[in-house]
Amino acid sequence: MGKEAKEGGRSMIGGAPLALVIGSRSRGREAALGRASRRSWGSEMEGSVSNLMVCNLAYSGKLEELKECILADKSLATRTDQDSRTALHWACSAGHTEIVEFLLQLGVPVNDKDDAGWSPLHIAASAGRDEIVKALLGKGAQVNAVNQNGCTPLHYAASKNRHEIAVMLLEGGANPDAKDHYEATAMHRAAAKGNLKMIHILLYYKASTNIQDTEGNTPLHLACDEERVEEAKLLVSHGASIYIENKEEKTPLQVAKGGLGLILKRLVEG
Repeated sequence: MGKEAKEGGRSMIGGAPLALVIGSRSRGREAALGRASRRSWGSEMEGSVSNLMVCNLAYSGKLEELKECILADKSLATRTDQDSRTALHWACSAGHTEIVEFLLQLGVPVNDKDDAGWSPLHIAASAGRDEIVKALLGKGAQVNAVNQNGCTPLHYAASKNRHEIAVMLLEGGANPDAKDHYEATAMHRAAAKGNLKMIHILLYYKASTNIQDTEGNTPLHLACDEERVEEAKLLVSHGASIYIENKEEKTPLQVAKGGLGLILKRLVEG
């Protein structure tokens, strides 16, 4: 969410792209999922992001004005805008911790989803709002909630390299092997993006290294395809197989570029 840079209507949330790249083979399909029909709507404030004033106030960080509105009409705290977003969604997007805390103190639902299936926790995790993620988890946010792409908050933390958020999610019970609609896990995303520390974190929480996505690619396939040398070596040292074939009947070694394939083969076979 956040003030949207309308790349297909809903491509940016709090500065975070909805379509997150998880490897060269998946760039097109992720971008397609991120594109929704472009909307136009009236607004109650100049430069607004929503058709509801309370949502605009939450996004703009205007705490006192927001309090005044909601205390005059408490139903506004949970009212949804044209995209089924509440003031809490927008406050999470913009990173206004005080507003989030105010809304949580009022007892607003923490697991309501917008019309793309994004919960406040999805948004906060993707946008890198550490304190807000902590607050939401403390109020019972569903750590394994999925959006319309089948993604959990951990998928976005892994893609965006949000280390502390990933740890909070995993400590809060996030499934490290949760799969999106393409059977891709957080490990697939971290491997493809070259997020070495994230791979270490996921391995610490016992994430699998050999899950195959719908194209048959393991995280190692994606690391090799993207020339992620250190990431590929780390995966192999933690049990990633160099022999698994994808649907093109190619092993990670066969998609590896440069001398990476030889390096990995030597690691495994000596």
